[in-house]
Amino acid sequence: MPREIVTVQLGQCGNQVGSVFWQRLCAEHGINNEGILEEWATDGGDRKDVFFYQADDEHYIPRAILVDLEPRVVNSILSSSHAALYNPENIFVSKDGGGAGNNWAMGYSAGEKHYEEIMEMVDREAEGSDSLEGFMLMHSIAGGTGSGLGSFLLERLNDKFPKKLIQTYSVFPNNTADVVVQPYNSLLAMKRLANHADSVVVVDNSALTRIVADRLHGVEDAAASFTQANQLVATVMAASTQTLRYPGYMNNDLVGIIASLIPTPRCHFLTTSFTPFTSESMDKAKSTRKTTVLDVMRRLLQPKNRMVSTSPSKTSCYISILNIIQGDVDPTDVHQSLLRIRERQMANFIPWGPASIQVAITRKSPYVTTSHRVSGLMLANHTSMASLCKRALDQYDRLRKRNAFLEQYKREKPFAGGFEEFDDSRAVVEELMREYLACENADYISYADTAEQA
Repeated sequence: MPREIVTVQLGQCGNQVGSVFWQRLCAEHGINNEGILEEWATDGGDRKDVFFYQADDEHYIPRAILVDLEPRVVNSILSSSHAALYNPENIFVSKDGGGAGNNWAMGYSAGEKHYEEIMEMVDREAEGSDSLEGFMLMHSIAGGTGSGLGSFLLERLNDKFPKKLIQTYSVFPNNTADVVVQPYNSLLAMKRLANHADSVVVVDNSALTRIVADRLHGVEDAAASFTQANQLVATVMAASTQTLRYPGYMNNDLVGIIASLIPTPRCHFLTTSFTPFTSESMDKAKSTRKTTVLDVMRRLLQPKNRMVSTSPSKTSCYISILNIIQGDVDPTDVHQSLLRIRERQMANFIPWGPASIQVAITRKSPYVTTSHRVSGLMLANHTSMASLCKRALDQYDRLRKRNAFLEQYKREKPFAGGFEEFDDSRAVVEELMREYLACENADYISYADTAEQA
């Protein structure tokens, strides 16, 4: 029984990443850029119907909804080689075409204005599925459309489909602000990610920039390095859904993956690592000499391969780890690698839960040739996520102390009655930070009771 997933791409970042993601999925399933299955791609043992459905003329169409408030990125997708792939009825671009001006409140208000049109697309895709498992949102949290309209949609999806999973791939901003009101936008979006998403895969721009410069051949051209950063995120997304598309006997649906990573509902912000980055998935990647299971699993634990810039303290530890290993893998190699990692204490775990790395072995796509034998993705729940919350709070406090740039928010409906929304969002993110820090203690199990008493 297929468990379908509908993807929603929001704003400039979401649509650029989504575009690369769909190109990658087409390659991995042997589907050409017009949605037609290649003649040689008939016996891969893959489940295409998780992310695609077939039209009456046998075309494969992505279960994707493209939303933006300004037309530039969507137009570039519609003039690209994969333009014929998408369902034109699933593309929404605001007729005003002005965008959200990097303002969360403008994006949120636009969501209220265009609610009917966007939800009609969502309903159509949901009803067209036999057994919908959930939604995957791609967006960034620093700008206007991805953060504001993304926040609005998260609330509405959670309200309308309470029993469906919502996983987001959220791009967090640089340590230094590219947009002056970025701390406001990020904090407001983080409240919705904490309250309305089941799982948030965090990818941050600082880490992406570092990996592009370090692990790949550093690119002088800014546009090329952006392309590589988008390829990085798309590579992680494709690898994290590999067990759904090339299923084995475990982790073959989204709920299985999420349940194994998120023991308590509030702490659902996941970090990722991937190795190796090769030229098949990335432009101008450096070659990796050797890939054994132990090498891959060891590299996944190295901070330099992490796609999130957190600042772990001495007490920071893993809540859970799931390694998705692709390729030519012998289960005994996995077992021995886990023993070696445990002997050398390469990963510290929480004191109140099982200290084990879970491993899902999955097949590689037979239609994509790779130069390496084994590749791996680590999805991890780590208490250093508290430092990400702290960074967001500090940046917000610096701006808010001066009441800087609040005028443009005051004009919009969510802030018409005052700035309580900011205070509420700050409280939610601070509580999230406290809970991640509490996870490091053995008495975390009673944390909910003590928090309620406080």
